[in-house]
Amino acid sequence: MISAISSKGAIHFSLFGGSMTAAKFIEFLKQLLHDVSGKIFLVVDGSSAHTAKKVATFLASEEVGNRLRLFILPPYSPELNPDEWVWKNVKHDQIGKKVVRSLGELMGAAENALQRLQETPQIVRAFFADPSLRYITE
Repeated sequence: MISAISSKGAIHFSLFGGSMTAAKFIEFLKQLLHDVSGKIFLVVDGSSAHTAKKVATFLASEEVGNRLRLFILPPYSPELNPDEWVWKNVKHDQIGKKVVRSLGELMGAAENALQRLQETPQIVRAFFADPSLRYITE
């Protein structure tokens, strides 16, 4: 699962099998650029998928221009990552209360939880009330 949220309550997400790779991250960024008009400031952790040379090359490409900028968080600082709230909501608050019997059911439950967040932007906006995330909204 990968997602991007805004302090206005928007959420964009993608579900995939396997591990996150630079190629999967770039595909997500392309979709984000397609779906969101204007500039995008994306806060990410220091995962190798986010910091790969392939990603840097993509960010420097004409396709991206000056519309997308990544801000890489310091190591071991999940409290500064707004996406951690999405993970908590989906994994703990939604899926953790369900019995899933297959990977398909798990993917379906994750998609339903993420769609629920899309339909209730007030929940996403509330994530930014955490004092650790004030740096984003100030």
